[in-house]
Amino acid sequence: MTTSKVFNDPIHGTVELHPLLVKIIDTPQFQRLRYIKQLGGVYFVYPGASHNRFEHSIGVAHLAGELVTALRTRQPELNIDDRDVLCVQIAGLCHDLGHGPFSHMFGTFIHKARPEKNDWEHEDASIEMFNYIVEHHLLEEEDEEMKLRPIDLTFIREMIKGWSPEDRLPGDTLPEGRPDKLFLYEVVANKRNGIDVDKFDYLARDAHHLGIINNFDHHRFIKFARVCEVDGQKQICTRDKEVNNLYELFHLRYTLHRKAYQHSVSNIIESLITEAFVKADEHIQIQGSGGKMFTLSEAIDDMEAYTKLTDHVYEEILDSSKPELTEAKNILKKIVDRKQPRCLGERKLTEEFQRRWVKELAGCQKDGLKAEDFEVDIIKFNYGMKNKNPIDKMRFYNKRTPEVADKLPDDQKSDFHPTRFSEQLIRVYYKKTDEASVKKAYKFMENCKKQWPNPQETE
Repeated sequence: MTTSKVFNDPIHGTVELHPLLVKIIDTPQFQRLRYIKQLGGVYFVYPGASHNRFEHSIGVAHLAGELVTALRTRQPELNIDDRDVLCVQIAGLCHDLGHGPFSHMFGTFIHKARPEKNDWEHEDASIEMFNYIVEHHLLEEEDEEMKLRPIDLTFIREMIKGWSPEDRLPGDTLPEGRPDKLFLYEVVANKRNGIDVDKFDYLARDAHHLGIINNFDHHRFIKFARVCEVDGQKQICTRDKEVNNLYELFHLRYTLHRKAYQHSVSNIIESLITEAFVKADEHIQIQGSGGKMFTLSEAIDDMEAYTKLTDHVYEEILDSSKPELTEAKNILKKIVDRKQPRCLGERKLTEEFQRRWVKELAGCQKDGLKAEDFEVDIIKFNYGMKNKNPIDKMRFYNKRTPEVADKLPDDQKSDFHPTRFSEQLIRVYYKKTDEASVKKAYKFMENCKKQWPNPQETE
């Protein structure tokens, strides 16, 4: 049997993975993740954001194993076996196989290029890519320790997609993979409250590469995690004293969105790349199974073609001499020449404020300014559950009764914690980049701001 392998990771240190995980890592479908930026267009703003989906996926697999093993050791009555641990690790390893070029940006491109696919998510492609790996690289395995049973494959697919009892409709059945161990579905993609090892890794990894301080300690969460029965269902809970650590988790998420993920420059750059991909879509041909050719947006329908699709398509368009790609190429040249639209400013969004802004821009026809040269973007920030507090979905136990978990009592809630969990900004860009026009646009916006009420007064 192939031995396990050791990886040296900047976030988790020495990481040792099971031979079956190593076999998956060694496939072209997983190696492809080396060439897909974790943060997409953020790299154009933060030079350190050069990390890829490859190392993130290995990190999630490692943390998945750490959490499940800790639960198994702490609570042997849960009957977590070796195969459970292995399946959870594989789900962590494969959960991002379906990301396309520039990660989440590619989903936006698919929705624009193929409106009939407006419900497409990268998790769907992750499952398809995992199926491809199983069919082409794992089915011939004869070693019983390395062979996944059909029920295991179902379990892994269910964990990649994510499951929550709150999503169940009347008549829905429980997941097939591990219906007697539903708490395992909360490890990789926790649909109940968003507290999972995927988030633990990407927040720590992104903060590290962006140079942003991370005050959340995932080691403490793993240390105090227990499975308790809540309303007749077993779920992963933590100590009551760990509530402040969890608030640090979601505050870090907000901070990264505010400073990086929704940065005004990276957002407009991703918008330009998306526009270029739409223009280039039908002119990019990728060979898939059976020699069939697929366009950029059609590649998600064939995993052999999708395996060949990475961030390199950006350079393919930019360096192309094909006349039919000229329009897309010129859009990308704006990024290379740093001639992307300028952000004129942003303000907290209220309905009244939005109406005034849109009305002013629509009527902008003076001093050489035109309404079509402005672009309005609505930016949303939250703690991961829209306007709800995800901590309210977590259950806590205390050291005297570790088998009982409930909501955190009001007398244990700090007054320093936030009371609102979502906000929206309206952001305005100006498409022309010559200094004279930009100065006029800035002046116009400043005059508008002086005439408009403070957004706080309209609430």
